[in-house]
Amino acid sequence: MNRIEERMALLKQKNEKALITYLTAGLPDLEGTKALMRAQEEAGVDVLELGIPFSDPIADGPIIQEASYQSICRGTNLKKVFRLMEEIRSEGVEIPVIFMMYYNTILNYGIEAFAAECRAAGVDGVIVPDLPFEEQGALQAALEKEDKAILIQLVSPVSGARIPAILEHARGFVYCVSSMGVTGQAGVFHQEVLSYLKEVKAVSKIPVMMGFGIRTPEDIAPMKEIIDGAIVGSHFIRLLEQSDYSTKAAKEYCSNFKQNI
Repeated sequence: MNRIEERMALLKQKNEKALITYLTAGLPDLEGTKALMRAQEEAGVDVLELGIPFSDPIADGPIIQEASYQSICRGTNLKKVFRLMEEIRSEGVEIPVIFMMYYNTILNYGIEAFAAECRAAGVDGVIVPDLPFEEQGALQAALEKEDKAILIQLVSPVSGARIPAILEHARGFVYCVSSMGVTGQAGVFHQEVLSYLKEVKAVSKIPVMMGFGIRTPEDIAPMKEIIDGAIVGSHFIRLLEQSDYSTKAAKEYCSNFKQNI
């Protein structure tokens, strides 16, 4: 098991829901990103998604798109984020970290080189929203060869009959997209979200997480008995922007959210 799987097993043992947050790498700067990562670990966040900024983030809404743009303008790139990961692991931060990124960045870096760097830098997982299940072979093989980072699978309300195949060999947790469209849609979930989540839960051998549009613990109250945790992205990015990337604000939000799920 890697860090993600270990954390999921611990949460199951303690009968707790997981809180997963999204943070754009490079904001407010690389040192500021490290400070926010430490703050979230201290607040009890279970897994951290670290967004690798990309010029055309097709799965993301305007808030994360703008955050990616601002990070790119500050000079953030994949090599620098790998160095950030090496530094923060050497400083004792053990929170499971997933890179949320687009496939073009991995192809440009080189699939084998990317997988090797994930191992060296202490990256625990990868989410690639624009990589279809049927085309994951090369990346999956490279990650398995390095035996470190795992590829997190996404499903959506229209995955339907493909869900069992997508989840057959999935590891860590399954990321359930709660709505059709992009991130940050403020709790506007798919009208059949409950039946969809129940369908995923029925076939999944790993924890089921729900993301897209979640702001508060109240947003997931109707699904609480089905899902194993929540993923908060755009709302958290906006909170950080409004607080000038305050580690105190980050800790307070995450701690309160975790306690109330």
